Amino acid sequence: MTSRTLSLYVLRLYLTYFLAMLAIVLAVFVVADFSDRVKLFMAHSLADVAQMYWNKSLVALLQLGPPSMMLAAGAAIATLSKRGEITAMRALTFGPGALYLPIGGAALLASGLLLAFDETVVTHAGARVDDLAVTRFNSGWNAWYTYYRPTQWFRRGDEVLHVSGGDARRGFEGVSIFKLSDDFRLVSRIDAERMTWLTGDEWELSAARIRRFPADADVTLEELPTTKIALGFPRKVLVVQSGRPEYLPRAALLEQIRARREVGQPVEKHLLALHNRYAYPLTGLAATLLVLGLGLRPGRQGQLTSALVEGFAIAVAMWAMMVVGKGLALAGHLPIAAAAWIPFGMLALVAAALGLKRTGLLGQGG
Repeated sequence: MTSRTLSLYVLRLYLTYFLAMLAIVLAVFVVADFSDRVKLFMAHSLADVAQMYWNKSLVALLQLGPPSMMLAAGAAIATLSKRGEITAMRALTFGPGALYLPIGGAALLASGLLLAFDETVVTHAGARVDDLAVTRFNSGWNAWYTYYRPTQWFRRGDEVLHVSGGDARRGFEGVSIFKLSDDFRLVSRIDAERMTWLTGDEWELSAARIRRFPADADVTLEELPTTKIALGFPRKVLVVQSGRPEYLPRAALLEQIRARREVGQPVEKHLLALHNRYAYPLTGLAATLLVLGLGLRPGRQGQLTSALVEGFAIAVAMWAMMVVGKGLALAGHLPIAAAAWIPFGMLALVAAALGLKRTGLLGQGG
């Protein structure tokens, strides 16, 4: 058996299990999620339910992809071992690379495809799920309030801006602009019914009321039907987009991070979403290599059940690290990048240790 033939055989077996595992876990997710919400869906049309679960399934494919990668690796190694094919590989002096290279290469490719799928498909499907939950099923209001209500407060330098509605492109409604002194004393306040962008840092205010609070004089009030002001908020920094950070494309995420920093808005969730966009698929790759190392340990019997149990245990450990890391990061106790990449780093280190231990012929592992 040539090396190329063996690699193609292992690759085909791994991809077969990967697609099977992905289909199984996706079906389990859909059935469990539907069963939990069946009362909510009974009063709605089949078309609405189908549209909701089509988009939910697209989001779930991304979430379930990395666990499916590692479960498929465990199933492939168990199958090869049960058939006696790993013993045959040893006899033919094939080293661990005969398994690591095709499976690891396929997992790396799958990670890249998941990243592209996230950027091009999940960003739209996820936002659609939130929209359908509110507009069709009258649910998900907590998520809408958290992620989709317009940003109302902005701060930059000595100016604080409050708006009741609208956006930087169409114009803001119900505007209040507060100017503060170095000692945080209110210097002036401008209230206007509407504020629209003109050019550069110039904005036009409609029905403006300007109050000034001098330190050594009485408060003054000026009312103007329209007026132009140079505001310390260029339009580009007020383009703060609502929506879940996980469902924003990469370019929009970067724009939001820059804009939010400029106007004093929190960016932790956006930074975490940006790092996780790359870290999560690659964590699936690291977990796949770890499952391979465990499956090739000496004395391992070719039992599919044991391989799946190990895969589920690693998946639980991976998700636990992600959840704990996210909580610590958003609470300010852990750097954002560390929270996103620690699961990948931990699994990759253990996988590397097992891989190095089995360097050489398959039969020479310690």
